[in-house]
Amino acid sequence: MFDTMTMTKILGGFCGAFLIFLLGGFFAEFIYHAPADHGDGELHQAYVIDTGDDDAGGEEEIAEVPFAEVYATADAAAGEKLFRQCKACHSIEDGKNGTGPSLYSIVDRAVGAEDGYKYSGNLVAVADTWTPENLNGFIENPKSFAPGTKMTYKGLPDVEDRANLIAWLNGVE
Repeated sequence: MFDTMTMTKILGGFCGAFLIFLLGGFFAEFIYHAPADHGDGELHQAYVIDTGDDDAGGEEEIAEVPFAEVYATADAAAGEKLFRQCKACHSIEDGKNGTGPSLYSIVDRAVGAEDGYKYSGNLVAVADTWTPENLNGFIENPKSFAPGTKMTYKGLPDVEDRANLIAWLNGVE
């Protein structure tokens, strides 16, 4: 069925098709090419749409709400749903460590205090107690909060989600 001559024909067909596409692209660029600078060194657009906005810095900065305010209105039930992301490594049972330490009664617990778990040295040096604010910073970006930490989680970017999760963890006792 496939002898040398047939394979040579198929390979020649692919090479011929590739050559046609390559030459077609070259000639299309040659025919439709428009110079970018018209000889004066500046880029000229084909047409400009006037938006009527002459203000270059039109973006307003959104004021960041302090974490304490967000935490005061946190929804612990929503935090329980968010904990599903943590379950792969953490447990909420007292003394049951997994890849990560048990998070049972974590809020206001001393950092590195879970028996039977070997913490990163950098984590213990960053904070003394897992206050809601410290947990917020750690959950937002573990590698930034405690450089060198063993935790590989990329972080939870939304402040409301972090507040909800911490509120739920605060109720787990």
